[in-house]
This record gives sequence, C-alpha cells and structure tokens, in this order.
Amino acid sequence: MLREEQLSGEVLDHLGLISSVIDKIGLVEKVDKYLPISAKHGAKLTMGQRIKAMILNGLGFIDDRLYMFPEFLANKPVDRLFSSDVLADQFNDDALGRCLDAISKYGVTKLFSELAFEIGTEHKLLGHTAHFDTTSLTVYGAYEEQDELAKKNEFNITYGYSKAKRPDLKQMILNLATTGASAFPIWLEAHSGNAADKIVLQQAAERMKAFCKQLKNAPSFLFVGDSAIYEKCVLEAKNSVDTSAMHWLSRVPATLKEAKSLLQLSDKDIPWTSLDKGYKISSFSSEYGDVVQRWLLVFSQQAYLREISTLERTVQKEYDEMDKKCTQMGRIVFNCTSDAQREITLFVKKLTYHSLVASVEPITGYATPGKPKNGSKPVVTGYKIEGKIIQNQEKITVSKFSKGRFILATNQLDEKLLPVADMLSEYKNQNKTEASFRFIKGNAFEVSSVFLKKERRIQALMMVMTLCLMVYSLAEFLLRNALSEHQATIPNQLKKPTKQPTMAYVCRLFHGIQVWSIDWAGYVQKCVVNLKAVTKQIIGYFGPKAMEIYGLKTS
Repeated sequence: MLREEQLSGEVLDHLGLISSVIDKIGLVEKVDKYLPISAKHGAKLTMGQRIKAMILNGLGFIDDRLYMFPEFLANKPVDRLFSSDVLADQFNDDALGRCLDAISKYGVTKLFSELAFEIGTEHKLLGHTAHFDTTSLTVYGAYEEQDELAKKNEFNITYGYSKAKRPDLKQMILNLATTGASAFPIWLEAHSGNAADKIVLQQAAERMKAFCKQLKNAPSFLFVGDSAIYEKCVLEAKNSVDTSAMHWLSRVPATLKEAKSLLQLSDKDIPWTSLDKGYKISSFSSEYGDVVQRWLLVFSQQAYLREISTLERTVQKEYDEMDKKCTQMGRIVFNCTSDAQREITLFVKKLTYHSLVASVEPITGYATPGKPKNGSKPVVTGYKIEGKIIQNQEKITVSKFSKGRFILATNQLDEKLLPVADMLSEYKNQNKTEASFRFIKGNAFEVSSVFLKKERRIQALMMVMTLCLMVYSLAEFLLRNALSEHQATIPNQLKKPTKQPTMAYVCRLFHGIQVWSIDWAGYVQKCVVNLKAVTKQIIGYFGPKAMEIYGLKTS
C-alpha cells in the first residue's frame, strides 16, 4: 500500500496550453535575442524565461503579487513548463525586478513592437488595419517622485481623466493597437496619467508608421481610431508633403458644424443603401479642414432604438425639472417688467427640447394697508410671470433625425483599397481593441494590484501585461481555427456545441488537472491526472508540445 509521503501533486491546469503557445511563437528565444544575459555574472535564468514565468503568472487567473511569485510556481510542474534544470525558487522578486529594469532600459515600446512584428509576420497575423485606442489603469501608492528613467521617458503616474471612474486614484495611460482577425496586439505605449487622447493616439500612429518603414515586408496599415484623433489627423494630412502620407479611418466628431448638418438631414433627403443587421449607409465627399476625404453617413437601427429611448427619458426629465422651476419663477415678484423679461430670457436659455409660453402680468393693490377708502383706486405694486412649459416639437424632430447615426471619414480615396462597405466593418473592428482592454482590466487579471515602487518597472510591467494579452488572444484564435478546420465543436457552458469558445472558458475546463508523482523505492513515476475527453481533444489542437506537457502520446 502506498504511503502518503510517496505521493505528491503539482497543479498544471491550463498552464500547459499557455506554455505551448509561448513556445510555439518562440517568445523566450526572441526575448533572449534582444535582452541577452551573461552566465558569468551568475544568472541562472534568461530574460525570456523570466518573462514567460510572468506571463504564466498573469494568465494564472489569481492575484499573486511579484514578491509572492516563487509561491505561485512552488506547486507547479516547472520541469514541464520550462525545463528540468529550472527551479521555482529561481524566480524571485530580485530576478524579476532586474528583468523589468532591462525591459525599461531597452525601451518598452521598442522591445514590444520588435517582438510583435516578428511574431506577427512569422505566423501571418498582421492585417491591413491597425486599431488604436487608449485606457487608463489606476494604481495604488503615492508615486510622488519620478526616477531618472521615468523622467527621460516623460512617464509620470499622476491624476487625470479616469475612464475607470476613480478620480481619487493616480493612473497611467495605456495606448494599444491591434490588427488582424485575432486582434493581435501590434503596438504598445505607456503614457503619463494626464496624457490627452487626441495627442497620444495620433502621435502613436505616426511613430508606428515610421517604425514600419524600417521593416521589411511590413504592411501599409490603415490607422483606425475614434473621434479623438480626427482633428489631428486632418491637420497632419493638410500639412504633410509626403505623398505616402498616413491613411486613416476615424469617426467624425458630432460637434462639427458640417457634421451636424449631415446628421440632422431628413431621411427623404439621404440616398441610403441598406446593409444587413439593420444598417444603412450613404457616402458623401468632404473637404473639411482643406483635406479631401470620403465621409460615410451610417445609420444603425439598434442604436436608433436605444438612443430614441434615451431621448424620450431626457425630454421627460427636462419637462419635470423645468415645469417645477417655472412654478417657482411664477412666485417671484419683480419691481419692473424689464426684470421679469430678463428672468424669462435666462430661463429660456436653459431649455433644450421645450419652449416657454409666458407673459408678464401686473400685480395690483392699494397704496395703504387696511380697508380701502371710498374712491381710492388700486395701483400696480409689482409684476409676476405667468408661464407654461410646452414641448418644442421642431427641436425634438430634428434631434430624432440624428439618432442612430454617425459619420466615418477617411483620407484613403482609392475605393479599391478601401471599398465603401468596408469602411463600416473596419471601424466596427475597433471593438476588438476595446475587448482587449476589458481583458487587461478584468477581475481575472489583477492589474489594479500594481504595487511596484519604481515607475519604470510599472511601464515594463505594462508590456508584460500586453504580452499576456497577446498569448491569450493567440491561444483563443488558434483553438477556434483548429475547430473550424476539423469541423469540430466542444460543449459550451450550457452543454451545447460551439466552434467559438472563449479561452477563459477553456481554462476553466482544465481546472483540477494535476501532475502526480509516485515514489517507488527511489524511482519516481509521474503522470497527469483528471484529463477528460474534451480536454484531451483541446490539447491535441494545440499541437505536439502541449501533448508532451500533458503526457499524451503524439502520432
């Protein structure tokens, strides 16, 4: 009978899949090429191995801070995830801190972009568009003084407009670009917490274009962003003398006079073309800012119903508030009609969807108190406003015209390179970058637990976080492609077949998978337990390396 001391277990779960993807893209070797170390100085781990360990930790879906890292790996099969000569306690906070310092010294954006373009090119993950967006990441701590590298990089953790609705916390800005069907992260920049989107996004696109010019076989990207970059893009296009100027696709701010006129056109004055899923489009030409552009007016039935509902609530809310204020205004006694008319003018300026029907009426009385004398006549003692709030149907109708509509603009005038119908689909892919932010900021990936004292290390950690996103999205993309190629499915949460599982769900399927070690008189035998038919199926799609990690035979 086996004794307890003869048995031991290590938690493998989904980490074997993550490790196999990291190995598939050769991330460790690529990092080591850019960040070499010398074994003469006593280094036991390469920088690539350290980054791999941080990615495994980041995708382990637990809240382990950097100084707890050895404990994270203490119960993992490190020999399977790395190699037999690697030990868990080698991944201490000092080793990982030096790795973050090395990333910062090399250049966070430079290192990430070189890795991303190399991996993206090798595995054909680069599309023809690059979708840019920013988000704010909050941190805990004072961060009162910048270190020298942070000053050099002009990176400052400070207060700014908080997209996380936490103005009480200092923050940093993450600028990310994704490309291709897998929403592959291709560009990363870390900015100070008070950086403005309009400046950050446009400058990032320009830097990425300049970087691409230095690479062989780099695609000529169409840069896609929201309305924050539009004005800057137009200005740069106007001032550019480069015939191969940067091409962009952006949403036009609805506040522009020319945009307002277009958004408020009556339906009967617009030559619509119907698309599927409740969309309609109509193309126009524009020379806003002295730059020739193609504008696309888009109508979404789904957005229209949502915005009309919001408009109706807004109209009712304004009526309730202004009707109450109108009643209060009617109780005020004015000394003259001019004062009353001035109050009416100020009141009307506060109305958006309503009008005020009002008149100034005199208040009469007798000059002396008490019973009036015979023959005495009443005199005017003041003035009051008698008013009523009514809906302004003309304003409401004009506002309804603009609901469900938005305008896209591009300076790519060649319809063969960017067909009209593709303008909408390319812009809608912007939500893939937004989904990437949700992953980075989600509860499963505890970014808000950033605690490092040196700002340059936080910058470097943002790169590691984005590498986590790269590996995660690539793992999901590879699995979905494999299911499609094999015409296969796996059961989803509702036990129904799916070809589009999320990687987060797949990771939950692997919960409980362990590596057991059995000591037979000094001879140790290891085996992977708790594998099921569906997990074996998934492991097979990840290839020979994954099968080796999970102890499955390869044909």
